[in-house]
Amino acid sequence: MSVSRNHPALEPGRVGDLRTANRLVVAPMTRVSAESDGTATPEMADYYAEFARGGFGLVITEGIYTDIAYSQGYLNQPGLVSGRHVAAWRDVTEGVHGAGAPIVAQLMHAGALSQGNPYRDDTAGPSAVRPQGVKMPEYGGNGPWPTPREMSPADIESAIAGFVASAVNARDAGFDGVEVHAANGYLLDQFITDYTNLREDSYGGPIANRVRLTAEVVTAIRAEVGPDWCVGVRLSQTKVNDFRYRWPGGPHDAEVIFTALAEAGASYLHIASEGRNWIETARLDGGLTITGLARRVSGLPVIANGGMHDADLSAQVLGDGHTDLVSVARGALVNPDLPRRLAEGRAQERFDHSILEPMVTLDNVRRHRPADAPA
Repeated sequence: MSVSRNHPALEPGRVGDLRTANRLVVAPMTRVSAESDGTATPEMADYYAEFARGGFGLVITEGIYTDIAYSQGYLNQPGLVSGRHVAAWRDVTEGVHGAGAPIVAQLMHAGALSQGNPYRDDTAGPSAVRPQGVKMPEYGGNGPWPTPREMSPADIESAIAGFVASAVNARDAGFDGVEVHAANGYLLDQFITDYTNLREDSYGGPIANRVRLTAEVVTAIRAEVGPDWCVGVRLSQTKVNDFRYRWPGGPHDAEVIFTALAEAGASYLHIASEGRNWIETARLDGGLTITGLARRVSGLPVIANGGMHDADLSAQVLGDGHTDLVSVARGALVNPDLPRRLAEGRAQERFDHSILEPMVTLDNVRRHRPADAPA
């Protein structure tokens, strides 16, 4: 693997109005390490600050739940719905800023892919369709996913309000922006995906309708936080429970999605690969790549994800104009100083899957149920 001080990932970057020292981004990684009520811990503050000390140009948090109804996906997942949450995240943002990097909060609603919500015993999604596959043991799950109930118009309005309120809380906590999680099979992606969205109203049917909820979330956040604050969107075709899925309309669907989100006021697009290599998931018909198409259609900065710890791959993706920045997940987890290693030509540590051993189990759901949770 060739590395040099002239690697394009070491050049300055931009996401919205945020300027970054380089084009290396810490990707969102679920760590389920918050307190049982969703409060970020001092250990989490150290964890995030370490990436900034290691030279990453931008840090994006793990998915943060947005309401106390259906959004939480895992036990010990952090939230941004209370004053206690805001105060704890302020310690995190101050640590990252003190180490020289901006930090963005990823806002996540799990929808039908919730496997540890102490507030509710049921799940909700666009349609009453049981998700494919089984729950993820590395995040405390086991057994098949339950069939969600179909969200009503009131449920949808409540979900949008949760995203907006959490974005305001993120700003109050000192974050430099938010990333709306519309990827990897969670709620907003469930609306985008044809086989999980069987609705016959304005949120179902053609792709322009299926992306409507994500666009409405972005529009609502933008209206609340103003024109200059960073509001990104993470998208993917693959999912945590379906690595094979691709948007059925190919480039056409991609263009509709990217255009809708740019018009809604997104600051950047983050195209995820859900554990797959970028080469495997980015190719579209006709020699296009999904990230390159996103850049051309939206006119927004694009972050590519999937194997980007590989210096040769990230150099190719950046150098050939497929993306503006690259995000690194597992490679960053074991190499929080990856940008410095890249600049100095030092080898990286290899990822060990045992680092993802489950920290919570569903057996603890009742014990961890907050006092104000519905029965």
